[in-house]
Amino acid sequence: MKKLRYLFISNLLLFLPVVLFAQTPTDTATAVVSLRQSIDFALRNQPQLRQANIDEQINERDIRIALSAWLPQINSSSQYQHYFQRPAQIAAGAGGGTGQQNLAIAHNVSTLGVNASQVIYNNDVLQASRASKYSRQYYKQNTESSRIDVVSDVSKAFYDVLLSQRQLDIIKEDIVRLRRSLKDAYSRYQAGVVDKTDYKQATIALNNSLASQKQTQEAIKSKTAVLKQIMGFNPEKGLALSYDSISLTTEALIDTNQVLNYTNRVEYQLLQTQKNLLNLNVSYYKWGFLPSLSAIGGYSLAYFNDSFSKLYNNGYPTSFAGLSLTFPIFTGGKRLQNLAKARLQVERSDLDLINSRNTINTEYTQALANYKSNYNYWLTLKENVTLARDVYKVVDLQYREGIKTYLDVIVSQADLRTAELNYYNSLFQLLSSKIDLQRALGTLRPETVQ
Repeated sequence: MKKLRYLFISNLLLFLPVVLFAQTPTDTATAVVSLRQSIDFALRNQPQLRQANIDEQINERDIRIALSAWLPQINSSSQYQHYFQRPAQIAAGAGGGTGQQNLAIAHNVSTLGVNASQVIYNNDVLQASRASKYSRQYYKQNTESSRIDVVSDVSKAFYDVLLSQRQLDIIKEDIVRLRRSLKDAYSRYQAGVVDKTDYKQATIALNNSLASQKQTQEAIKSKTAVLKQIMGFNPEKGLALSYDSISLTTEALIDTNQVLNYTNRVEYQLLQTQKNLLNLNVSYYKWGFLPSLSAIGGYSLAYFNDSFSKLYNNGYPTSFAGLSLTFPIFTGGKRLQNLAKARLQVERSDLDLINSRNTINTEYTQALANYKSNYNYWLTLKENVTLARDVYKVVDLQYREGIKTYLDVIVSQADLRTAELNYYNSLFQLLSSKIDLQRALGTLRPETVQ
């Protein structure tokens, strides 16, 4: 039993540092993420989105601060005064004679009291209560707008990295073909079948591909850094992308017959909420002439004595309850001017809504046109890849049989590489244009991205 206990403790001491190291925030292990995981991570960690969530919480605190005026307000007041020269009152003498001065207050005076008030009607507090609904709605819509921005930005950055990685794969495949061609050309040159021009041309083509490979590798690093920033990902940690190339073609498709609905756009919803808040301002200033009514009450104890040590021996209570009515009689025209200003602001918000509808319609038209154009371009280039691959196979075979020149092989290789690069470039352009179209339709949400 002791041996087992000793073995357990030894293993614990041996593996505990490894576990702790694996849990440190400076872990540099490479994380493999899909698009869905990238978006989920960004929604939890992206700084701007977290700021939007904090703004929503701050607004909730502001609402509670404003609505706290509906609750009873209780305050206590305490006071102590010591008179070096006591105030006096003059009382008229009997029969209208000369007045006589009497000391009215003791040397030491103290009061302890509690005052309470309860708002019954107040235009300011009523305004805060009515505006709380739209204020919450506005900040929730603002957070949703930030979420949509994150989904769009992360998706496009993710596709951008994938495009460069796929381009790198194509270049590597091209380098394999070129090295094989260079080896064949050099062997044929040594055999005296061709002159040295062929293998020199092959060397030039290979060097160009190697330079493109290095350039693309550096581009991947740069684009990955951008993706990490958008995700709120630790820049010191490695990031690898997981994707299914077959599903990408399926994800690129979208129904282009959807009808545009302005109210689906969060930007339009924000403007509508702002207009509702401005309408409340009109109502606030319109009814600003109404009085404020509150219930008030208080209780206090007064203490008087010439000797401080005996000051609090006897207290004289005072209590009251009543109503406080505050009526604005004349404010120099301030209320009327504020009312006119609030109405102008509502009129201006109507124009913002009109301009927003026009902008949304333009964005939708452009996004739909771009998507249809990219879709047609993608279908065409998809066919070109198949044709270019067939041409290269035939030309390469004919060159080996001595029918075609090496220049024909280089041209067919370049055509194949260009066709493949253009195909994947068009595919990822199609994916990006789909995101733009979804955003223009107002259907882009975190849950809609797979």
